[in-house]
Amino acid sequence: MFVSIENLCFSYPNAKTAALDNFSLQIEKGEVISILGRSGSGKSTVLRLLAGLEMPAAGKVAIQEQVLFDDRTFLQPEKRGIGMVFQDYALFPHMTVAENIFFGLFRMKKAEKKKRLQEVLELVELEGYEKRYPHQLSGGQQQRVAIARALAPNPHLLLLDEPFSNLDAELQEKIRKELRDILKKADITSIFVTHDEKDAHILADRIVKIKDGCTDFIGRPCDLLDVYRQEAKAAQAESETKELVQI
Repeated sequence: MFVSIENLCFSYPNAKTAALDNFSLQIEKGEVISILGRSGSGKSTVLRLLAGLEMPAAGKVAIQEQVLFDDRTFLQPEKRGIGMVFQDYALFPHMTVAENIFFGLFRMKKAEKKKRLQEVLELVELEGYEKRYPHQLSGGQQQRVAIARALAPNPHLLLLDEPFSNLDAELQEKIRKELRDILKKADITSIFVTHDEKDAHILADRIVKIKDGCTDFIGRPCDLLDVYRQEAKAAQAESETKELVQI
């Protein structure tokens, strides 16, 4: 298994309930996983724990059999080989597109940097935008720069936190498919969190539905639709039974 998350537990200071309670997930290489849930369900906490921004209370995380965290190990964020795209993209406003992407390539030689820059710009279809600044780009273009910057160091895993929250509805429709195409073309194992079911159904190979820090569902988008149909049928049958009893 490419990514293994086992029994991850975490609580924020002074919180009455756990943010995550025995969260487990196994991910194949190249899979696009959506963690779907309401605000406060624990979905963004998963990303923070994987990225090393928080320390779990218990559990184990490994990528390609390298342990990132267990009861004896805590690998520092910069050593995990994980890229992250934040909600607000976190682009440096005083840097050009090229400079933003170069930021994570400090270990590479100059010629290698230039080659990698062209590779990721081609991947996100932003060739020729190297000298532009973030304020000169649309919201969708800024998102693609953030993705290119995260992909440039060749991470093992890409994390995306609510990738469409800053885009208007019309642009969201266009960007969803583009993002999936980029992730699949890059063959990058990805986890993105969202509260929008449409995002999850369009982008994900599998959906992890999380509720109150616990896994509520894991399966393909079509499997989740089947669950909803069954629930709707059960609710309708219950309503019809109540009507008959009243009669």
